[in-house]
Amino acid sequence: MSSAHITFDTTGDKIARRVRKMRSSAVRDLFAAATRDDVISLSGGMPAVSLLPVEDVRAATLAAVESPEARAVSLQYGPTNGAPGLRAVLADMMRDLGIRVKPDQILVTTGAQEALSLIAEAFIDPGDIIITEGPTYLGALQAFSAFEPDVRAIPFDDEGMRMDLLEEELKRIGKGNPRLKYCYVIPNFQNPGGVTMVAERRRRLLELAREYDFMVVEDDPYGRLRYDGGHQVPLKAMDENVIYLGTISKMLGPGLRTGWIAAPESVLARINLVKQGADLCGSSFDQIIVEHYFKDIPWQKTLQKFVAVYKERRDTMLAALEEFFPPEATWTHPEGGMFLWITLPDYMDTDSMLAEALEAGVTYVPGNSFFPDGKTGRNSMRVNFSFETPESITEAIRRLAKVIEDRLELYRVFIEAGALPGYDRKEAAMTDEKTPTPWEEVVADSEQNEEAVMQAREGNAEQIDIAEEAVRDAQQAAAPAEEAAE
Repeated sequence: MSSAHITFDTTGDKIARRVRKMRSSAVRDLFAAATRDDVISLSGGMPAVSLLPVEDVRAATLAAVESPEARAVSLQYGPTNGAPGLRAVLADMMRDLGIRVKPDQILVTTGAQEALSLIAEAFIDPGDIIITEGPTYLGALQAFSAFEPDVRAIPFDDEGMRMDLLEEELKRIGKGNPRLKYCYVIPNFQNPGGVTMVAERRRRLLELAREYDFMVVEDDPYGRLRYDGGHQVPLKAMDENVIYLGTISKMLGPGLRTGWIAAPESVLARINLVKQGADLCGSSFDQIIVEHYFKDIPWQKTLQKFVAVYKERRDTMLAALEEFFPPEATWTHPEGGMFLWITLPDYMDTDSMLAEALEAGVTYVPGNSFFPDGKTGRNSMRVNFSFETPESITEAIRRLAKVIEDRLELYRVFIEAGALPGYDRKEAAMTDEKTPTPWEEVVADSEQNEEAVMQAREGNAEQIDIAEEAVRDAQQAAAPAEEAAE
């Protein structure tokens, strides 16, 4: 007799409206696939914790439990705003970045992810307006979405969020609009874009915040992971009213769930109330380990090791992209951090292409995961270079390039045949091979084109035959004109 049984979900009509609208994290969904031995993962944002000196981790951990006095603190409930010793250590560390805060202006959180949720719960009512970069960190979108805001995504370029586009959006929102709550930015080596906001735009963002009366939330998980260029002054160092988020996950390890919020005390008082209802207090054990690691151990040496290794891996990925990727693709060149952003022609769909990439043994995160509507950015992807070895990174990019090239071959047939509306073959032929084509002018209806090519991929040979015949007809029609020109 079979032991199989069917379980029915009887809670469907009881689920909160806001939860029904929440989307699962694409990175979380990819974790299972990424653990396969034959898959190289470029999808996660995992630091290379294997670089941590074992003795340093052991010493910090023993300090939390080796005496009765230590155990009485590390294994007990703690203050909601975090261990006093750790808050003092974090205040000292922030001075290295030019930020001056008192320990009482810091609240310790269970990772920076909890900080995002606490801020959202403290300040967002349904329908409130939140501004982000577009694309932005998908974990932030998840944290915000639970409270049903109206998220406005502002595009960035190589110098960070476009202030001209932000100002246009703010004019539409209007000055003094009580629904406008805050602007969330990752100014250093942005996730997922890898770009850094230049000083001029940082100053302008703060000016606009004062003019239009909104808060600025500065998320800085990667600020110390700089490989090129000079230090950029944090927004928090430029304006004490900025709400600053930090984490030890990229300097020590994400397994010790420890982040923090540095903000005016009036703001922290609100967030403290929310945290009491969320988890009462964070892990005292984790906090004491972190305190001893950053107080008693020369952690800067290990950080420099991370920087050197990650720089090599970033350089390896950039070199592999240059070697293997087609000329239709472009990508960012991050000065630090863990990620870069790849953009393909508008008619490509990295979401549907992911299954083929997994079959080829490589993962990435589709670009639409980083936009509030879940649709924009389907022709883009985020790739991580911090975790895999240089050899694995090169192989992963080679595999990914092959997947992309296979799709592009089909699209090129349609382009040559004039089957993609809005695309001028002759104009495209005149552009330099290394110059990115203005793809926004290429496709009039990307969904229609995607459907046509997917039909071809699924074995509709007739579609290919029609396209190839159209190409031959076009070539024959053009031949007399070419001979006359000669």
